[in-house]
Amino acid sequence: MSSTTSRAARLAAGVLAGGLTLLPLTACSFSSDNLSCSGSECSVTLSGNGAEVEVLGTSLAFGGVQDGRATLSVGDASVSCAQGETVSAGPLTLTCSTVEADSVELTASLG
Repeated sequence: MSSTTSRAARLAAGVLAGGLTLLPLTACSFSSDNLSCSGSECSVTLSGNGAEVEVLGTSLAFGGVQDGRATLSVGDASVSCAQGETVSAGPLTLTCSTVEADSVELTASLG
């Protein structure tokens, strides 16, 4: 019975170690239609009022554009940025690269 138990323990340890090696890879690189991440930086496109995405562990929502400035909710904070402007909100630094009438394209990074 001890050989069966130690074989199961080795198998479980191997599976656990394999899962741990995959975890950092999935945390560092992700992409979808409107979100692409590499390391601690993500490119995001939000279209339409209320569009929301989870970025680097923080909720980011688009509140619309007024006078060329995009309004964004970052966690509990609210910020706005114009095209080419960089703002800090909570744990994120946001650089708005494109601001259009109903969408914003930005880069989000930690710190």
